Amino acid sequence: MLKEGTVMKMPDIRDKMPGRSFLPRTISSKLPFSTKELAEVKSIFHAQENSTMEHVIGNTLAECERAPSPGESKRCVASIEDMIDFAVSVLNHNVVVRTTDNIAGSTGEVMIGKVKGINGGRVTKSVSCHQSLYPYLLYYCHSVPKVRVYQADILNVDTKAKINHGVAICHVDTSSWSPGHGAFMALGSGPGLIEVCHWIFENDMTWAMAD
Repeated sequence: MLKEGTVMKMPDIRDKMPGRSFLPRTISSKLPFSTKELAEVKSIFHAQENSTMEHVIGNTLAECERAPSPGESKRCVASIEDMIDFAVSVLNHNVVVRTTDNIAGSTGEVMIGKVKGINGGRVTKSVSCHQSLYPYLLYYCHSVPKVRVYQADILNVDTKAKINHGVAICHVDTSSWSPGHGAFMALGSGPGLIEVCHWIFENDMTWAMAD
C-alpha cells in the first residue's frame, strides 16, 4: 500500500498521553524506579492507596521490569541522554532518529506521495521508542530486529498538496509475537504468517542507521 499515488485511510496517530517533560538525568537517576521501591515512588508522587496514579505507576514499573522477548533488548528511559545511550548501544554511533512530522491527515483519507526506504529499503534493525504513562516523561525503547523503515510524503487527496511527512515501519518477522497481539486481531492472522506495518505515531520515534 505504501506506494506513490495510493489513497488510504490514516489511523488516529494523535498522542493521547498527557503533556509531560523529561527530567534531567542528574535528577531521574536519583529517583527510585522499581516495583521493590513502589512505596517510596508513591510517596514522592503523592499517589494514594488504590488510586489511579498508584495503578499507573505499578503497571509501568512492571512493564519496564518484564523480561525481554526473544531477540529483543529493551530499556525504559527517563531522559534524552539515556535514550541516546540505548540507541547507540544497539545500533552504534551512526544513527538518526525519525518520527512523523505532525498529525495532519490523522483519521482521514490521504494520498501517498514520494516514498523512500531507509538504507535502500533493506531489512535492517531499529530502536523504537513509545511513550509510557508515568508522572514524568518516560519512553519504553526496544530494539526491533528485522524491520524495514520508510519515509513517505503524505498528500491531501484533492489538492495533492503535501500536508505531512510520515515514517512507517514494517516488522518482517512476527514469529515471536503473542497470538493475541492487536495487529493479528485487526488483520485476522497470527505469529509468523504476515508482516505487520504501521505508521510511527505522534511523539513516538524510531532510531535507525543513518543513510
